[in-house]
Amino acid sequence: MIEECQVEIGKLKWFYRQTNTESEKLPVLLLHGLPTHSYTWRRVMQELETLGYKAIAPDWIGSGNSAKPSKREFAYTPQAFVAALENLITSLELEKFYLIVQGFLGSVGIQYALAHPEQVARLIILNTPLTPEMKLPWKMKQWGIPLVGDMMTQDPLQVDRTLEGGSGFVIEDQDLDIHRKPYLTSSAVGRALGATIKALDLNKTTTEISEGLKQWEQPTLIIWGEEDPWLAIAEVETVAQSNSHIELVKLPEAKHYPQEHWSKEIAQEISQFLRRSVF
Repeated sequence: MIEECQVEIGKLKWFYRQTNTESEKLPVLLLHGLPTHSYTWRRVMQELETLGYKAIAPDWIGSGNSAKPSKREFAYTPQAFVAALENLITSLELEKFYLIVQGFLGSVGIQYALAHPEQVARLIILNTPLTPEMKLPWKMKQWGIPLVGDMMTQDPLQVDRTLEGGSGFVIEDQDLDIHRKPYLTSSAVGRALGATIKALDLNKTTTEISEGLKQWEQPTLIIWGEEDPWLAIAEVETVAQSNSHIELVKLPEAKHYPQEHWSKEIAQEISQFLRRSVF
């Protein structure tokens, strides 16, 4: 069963989903990409729950049901997101955990892991920009263009087009309703999305990530939708080959949001990876 929870940390309200699981295993923290929120992890969370893991998936600040402060109150830079995530992890008393990230903004989770290796027991990466060669797709880059982006980020159907375009498969209407609901509820989520895109500084972020992963010593699993229209598999193979602690599993038919349609396969790979004692 997935519970919906909230916590206030300073001036920021975080919304998160978690499974109602009592377990001696380390918890699993799942971080979503753009332009959606923690609901994208629902099926993976259910699968993890059946395997005995407590799963926690927050909505990033500016996304879903979490706070959507103005740019004066929250900078929407990777550094601001890392600091906010650190406060959330402290508040939830997650001393050590498994970390799963996906998508544009999932990269912030990798930055957090590189800065806090003692907390992240194992790292799992799904279709997230990892090298400077991986650029924002034009579909997302437009959200940061003045005036044009302001209009585009206020259109709830942008969520449908991005999720279905990136995943390559139809998403059920009742699920799309939940993905797009924040955009129908308040204009603040669109403004936050535009601010996030403008401040993402992906070249600097991915340079930091690609260099950091070369030295990373924690066991890491990359699960990659090979048909991702925005992030090339060749760059991922280079990252995996750069460090013996990293292994790569390819999902031949999956694309940018593999968790939407390949949750069972992903959960099985995660379970095998977390159970393994020798790498």
